Amino acid sequence: MHFVQSTVAVIALLSHADSIFAASEDKKAKPKLAPCTIHSPNTGSYFDLSEISLVPPQPDSKPHKDQSTESWHARGYDYHSNFTLNICAPVLEELDDVVGVPKARWQNVSAFYESDAKVYSIGQQSSEPVFRGRKLVLNYTDGSPCSEPSSERRSLESRRVGKHEGEDDHGKAKAPKKGPVRRKSTLISLLCDRDPLAPKASVSFVGASPDECAYFFELRSRAACGGVRDAQQSISPGGVFGVIALVAVLVYLVGGYVYQRTVMHARGWRQLPNYSMWAGIAGFIRDVFVILTSSCGRLVPRSRGYRALSPSLPGIGGTNGGRARGGSNQAEDENRLIDQLDEEWDD
Repeated sequence: MHFVQSTVAVIALLSHADSIFAASEDKKAKPKLAPCTIHSPNTGSYFDLSEISLVPPQPDSKPHKDQSTESWHARGYDYHSNFTLNICAPVLEELDDVVGVPKARWQNVSAFYESDAKVYSIGQQSSEPVFRGRKLVLNYTDGSPCSEPSSERRSLESRRVGKHEGEDDHGKAKAPKKGPVRRKSTLISLLCDRDPLAPKASVSFVGASPDECAYFFELRSRAACGGVRDAQQSISPGGVFGVIALVAVLVYLVGGYVYQRTVMHARGWRQLPNYSMWAGIAGFIRDVFVILTSSCGRLVPRSRGYRALSPSLPGIGGTNGGRARGGSNQAEDENRLIDQLDEEWDD
């Protein structure tokens, strides 16, 4: 009974220590999510958009079968241009002379379109998707400059012929006015598509603001369906097994010690649990060690000398030979004495 109570107390102590450790871990700041990932605040689902983020192939390597060399494309339909964009990364195409964007930022353009042989950026790279209610969206900002707010709105016919906002009737850029520069931006709404036959991602152009400063797209992909984040183990399975084994050994030693001391009133080494068994195992190991060492000692070659020669050879043997001759003389004396005693007994 005392042993059971002692064991329960040890387990409760370890559980309390584990709870304290877990509480201290919870107080620590949560690790920052990887780029292009997010947790839904409504359902707790984990979204990883890096699956549809295109990465350019290495310069010296050949792209593999499933690796794309072009960004995602969307048709403009009644708009005067088509669109090219990437998710959470710059576009794979090399851009030259982006309107209104410094050259150092050309490599960070994530969405653009071409009009009248000019490249217009509609947003710089962003790898932080956000939730607007239940909608998962990705926003690109800091594109090419927008048209002036006071300029006239273009009609649908002017869009079809390719006349761009901010240009005069001759196609020349108007002189910029003083004040803050408004820049183009892109809003991508990511929708779930579980169709197994659907492409990896499908981008559709929804529309643009009247002043062509904001562009709206829909992207359908399985990556936008969400799921469960893969658990990242801090220790390996072997480490987990080691921790469990260590806890079991501690419970065995502490519980057995308490039982032997309080119930059996043992003292010294006999307070260890199952002392007789462990002492027998130690004695067995010691005996095996003695047997092995003695057997190995016999296999060790001895130093060779005159003692290795046969003492029966005449003239060889040194001291051993002398001892052999001395031994034979003593035997002859004994035989002579026995014969003499026999003769006297016969008389």
